[in-house]
Amino acid sequence: MANLWQFFGLPDPDGNPPSNRRPPSTSTPDQPVTLDQTPTETSAATTVVDEPITIASPDIIGEVRSPPLGWCGPITPDGEPFHDLGVIRKRPAPPPSKALRYIAPDEMKRIPTEAMFKRVLQGDTAIVDLRPLVHMESHQMACRRELKHAADQARVSVFAMDAEDKLLMVPGLNVVVDMEKHHLGLRALI
Repeated sequence: MANLWQFFGLPDPDGNPPSNRRPPSTSTPDQPVTLDQTPTETSAATTVVDEPITIASPDIIGEVRSPPLGWCGPITPDGEPFHDLGVIRKRPAPPPSKALRYIAPDEMKRIPTEAMFKRVLQGDTAIVDLRPLVHMESHQMACRRELKHAADQARVSVFAMDAEDKLLMVPGLNVVVDMEKHHLGLRALI
């Protein structure tokens, strides 16, 4: 008797061997079979031939198959790979292609504009913080001019993120900035 797994064409995970039923005997073509015949009424000329059935498909039930090369999952008792859909496998996330970079002046109060715009052209967004230069207004202006000049050469824009223009954002290549609202995260004063 066939089980549910064989009905859907799947291997039996319990490993129960398939039942070897013989096909029903058939009569010869010159002897018609009627439904009202009983087994005693069959003629003697009918012969039953039990020949082995050969199936040309590679999915023969009794055949032991090897799993594909590189298979590391569970294997059924029939030797077939078993895909357990309940197992959760996490693949490592690909490394990000874009980043958000925070840049502040170094010990010499300089902004590394050349290295920063090299990364901006690769897609990184830079946040430049000029707040450490609180008491150096002329140096802040010089840093802003340098950033503006480098941004013009790289053909990107510089956005102020605060009212004092001390926190600046340089969006990376192919980064979209909404210029309609002009809020950039700050609440409008009512």
